[in-house]
Amino acid sequence: MTFPRPGRPLVATCLDLPFGSPGGSVELFLDLYTGDRPLLPARAFMLQPAGPRPTVPAGLDLLPVSGKALEGPAFRRYTAALGRALVHALDAERIGVLHLHHLAFGATPTLLRALPRHPRIALVHGTDLLFAEQHRDQLRVLRESARLADAIVVPTTAMADHLTRLAPRTGTGKIHHIPWGIPDHLLTAPPAQATRPGSPRLRLLYAGRLTPEKGGGVLAEALAAAEHVELSVAAPRAEFDALRPALRQAVHPVRYLGWLRRPQLWKAFAEHDALVMPSTTLEAMGLVALEAQACGLPVLYQPVPGLREALGSSALATDFTDAATLARDLERLRTSPTLLPALREAGRTNAARHPLSTTAAALADLGTQLR
Repeated sequence: MTFPRPGRPLVATCLDLPFGSPGGSVELFLDLYTGDRPLLPARAFMLQPAGPRPTVPAGLDLLPVSGKALEGPAFRRYTAALGRALVHALDAERIGVLHLHHLAFGATPTLLRALPRHPRIALVHGTDLLFAEQHRDQLRVLRESARLADAIVVPTTAMADHLTRLAPRTGTGKIHHIPWGIPDHLLTAPPAQATRPGSPRLRLLYAGRLTPEKGGGVLAEALAAAEHVELSVAAPRAEFDALRPALRQAVHPVRYLGWLRRPQLWKAFAEHDALVMPSTTLEAMGLVALEAQACGLPVLYQPVPGLREALGSSALATDFTDAATLARDLERLRTSPTLLPALREAGRTNAARHPLSTTAAALADLGTQLR
């Protein structure tokens, strides 16, 4: 059983995704609350996936709740079942503060009902804002969650701007800017840089989900005009298989690396020349880009809200929707003797601004202030 460090309240938090789900919000959640010495001691919950019960990190409990839905009666049935499971698992007297990851979906309204008298810190990600735009019930949940939260944490000002457009009655005084962070050890002891033989091709890496807002389709179309490039993809298998024909028509060769565990991904960074981030709408912060920078891998990105703020001039902004512009920038990366080294140095400097311990300390201080 985890007990809070002196001065740090015990957190109750839930991410209503099956354990093993891909995504930056999942990695941040596990980084903050789980492990033998969690940065924020917590009762942390995710959903139990189908099949045999998996081995989970210390400090994480799985809830045997199925039927996740987004709208209508099915959503109400799902949140009711989730609420029963949480009430059964939690000892309210031991909890000091709620961390509500995502303003939408099921975990936040369920925790608000299960523990109605505890201080409430909501943490805004990208998907909750995108789904609130697409689903009426999720927009209602987001607005109600924003109203009930005592404090709302955003990693970038872009997230605050987007939130206040969706929930204009949200008081800006309760919004706090706390950037997300990457594991401290990745900054102090990154994987060794591999000695790579010279290659006439520019070795690009895409790492992450391949959902529409991540820009995989845009990337495939844009690469059709590029020369002397090869692409590796680290993504969930089903999502890669759906995009494989378009990618292979656009660029050759294309290597599928699998959905890599993070230590494997960090090693893969050393085998490439640049990470591509063609996101089409917004990113909460783009943690995979910061991890790449910490490992010395330059980043080429679409300057959408969130990424523009997190990366700025430490990475190379381009236009993945314009094949000619992308081809020109890729050729610059391939042929310039100074551009990639300069981006490596700028990237390391930028990543060093975002240790996860700083994120955790700021969240802990905020929770203490609210008690």
